[in-house]
Amino acid sequence: MQITNTIHFRNLRGDIFGGVTAAIISLPLALAFGVASGAGPVAGLYGAVCVGFFAALFGGTPTLISEPTGPMTVVITGIIASLNVSHPETGMAMAFTVVMLAGVFQIIFGVFKLGKYITLMPYSVISGFMSGIGVILIFLQIAPFLGQSSPKGGVLGVVKNLPNLLENINPNALILGVMTVAIIYLTPSQIKRFVPPQLIALVGVTIVSVIFFGDADIQRIGEIKTGLPKIQLPTFSLSDMTLMLVDAVMLAMLGCIDTLLTAVVADSLTRTEHKSDKELIGQGIANIVSGLCGGLPGAGATMGTVVNIQTGARTAVSGLTRALILLVLVLGAAGVTESIPMAVLAGIALKVGIDILDWSFLKRSHKVSLKGSLIMYGVLLLTVFVDLIVAVGVGVFIANILTIERLSNMQSQTVKAISDADDDIDLTPAEKSLLDEGNGRILLFYLSGAMIFGVSKAISREHNAIKDCDVVVLDLSDVPMMGVTASLTIESAIREACEVGRQVIIVGATGKIKKRLENLGVLSLLPPHHLMVDRKEALEQAVQIVNNFPQDISATV
Repeated sequence: MQITNTIHFRNLRGDIFGGVTAAIISLPLALAFGVASGAGPVAGLYGAVCVGFFAALFGGTPTLISEPTGPMTVVITGIIASLNVSHPETGMAMAFTVVMLAGVFQIIFGVFKLGKYITLMPYSVISGFMSGIGVILIFLQIAPFLGQSSPKGGVLGVVKNLPNLLENINPNALILGVMTVAIIYLTPSQIKRFVPPQLIALVGVTIVSVIFFGDADIQRIGEIKTGLPKIQLPTFSLSDMTLMLVDAVMLAMLGCIDTLLTAVVADSLTRTEHKSDKELIGQGIANIVSGLCGGLPGAGATMGTVVNIQTGARTAVSGLTRALILLVLVLGAAGVTESIPMAVLAGIALKVGIDILDWSFLKRSHKVSLKGSLIMYGVLLLTVFVDLIVAVGVGVFIANILTIERLSNMQSQTVKAISDADDDIDLTPAEKSLLDEGNGRILLFYLSGAMIFGVSKAISREHNAIKDCDVVVLDLSDVPMMGVTASLTIESAIREACEVGRQVIIVGATGKIKKRLENLGVLSLLPPHHLMVDRKEALEQAVQIVNNFPQDISATV
């Protein structure tokens, strides 16, 4: 029996087991992210339920587990904080509206097949951005880990208040936080295969806190309202509309990157191929529903996806099972979570932040590329201390400029102006003979490769070096693409040659390149027979012109 191309019941046992295991892993993370975001633990749970269910139902990666993730939590945390400050009464509703808008943008990305462009950014930028998010998540856990309320102002607020936080440490909370981190790191691998260490820490340390610190002053989750969520209607503010749209685009792009990278991991484990555009549409629907239900935004989660696959899941039934199990917890059993200490959740989130850091590239980036390393650290610092959008924008801009410079330098070497038969380009013996016969009066202007805008300087440089010649043979046979800037530079060179009385013959201009030259009006400057396909024939015609007009043309101008 098969319902869609991603859901069938031929692997029911493996899918259910994978869903149950993924739900066990998701529970502590959902609670931790909900608390860390400022929206509350129930927002994390509803985010895990809504995003997980609808992304599995409509997505394009059968084994993908979608839920609130560390990077998405960091972004929504900043959005919630800023909107609550500017709009104390409606800030939270506006934040959930941003989540819905992010879902709308993800659907747009999927419909217009933009997934391949979203992930098309340099690794140094992705590494710096993700590591910066990891640093932010770590800093945001310092206050609850020490048993205190988080100061306002994000990372800068934590840094400014760090002396005060250290002076007022709650020793009981600190002990519980350290126990949580210790359990997560020290749990033997044999046990990790059956029970995730985060769940062991959540349950074990909570029990310890109730038995030994029951009367101590420790911040706990408190009561979580059970039952169906209250629908969050879209709430807008005209004064903050631009900010909300920018935040939504940022959230959508981060979710797409997070999801598609995780989908690639799933493909490598299952030896299948996901449908990127369908996955983005599924993620968009999921985030719209999550925002309506007051849940956090989510994306594909690598850890949950890997565990899901390793425990036997092969279809989206596993993701649906996981979401339904968490829904049962939210509807009827959320009361058991009210005793969980905030320090425990901080310890769990702290480990997630440490894992997000790209340790592999951080340790060796300077060996791979000094410029790449500087971009990565620059994006990291901008992400932590300035703004996520600024960090990505600056990083991508600088990385692209450096790449364009390298490509331009490489392509510039393929721009050659030759007046005698040397070894700069590969000429046939007949072509060499014809060029020698021109006795320096024929200039072969040879271009090859993609003529991007950075090559225009090289074209101008070689053209300016032209002194005395009667005929210019412009060879475009090996040019597959010609940008606007390079086209205008070539146009200028041709017009200038025509103005001083030089004959111009164009070779190999076909298809789009010919069309562009026509649109620029270049071909109208030349006789029809000066547009040729074969370079040898063009050189033969150039020799005839030189023989008919042997005088130095520059002397007559």
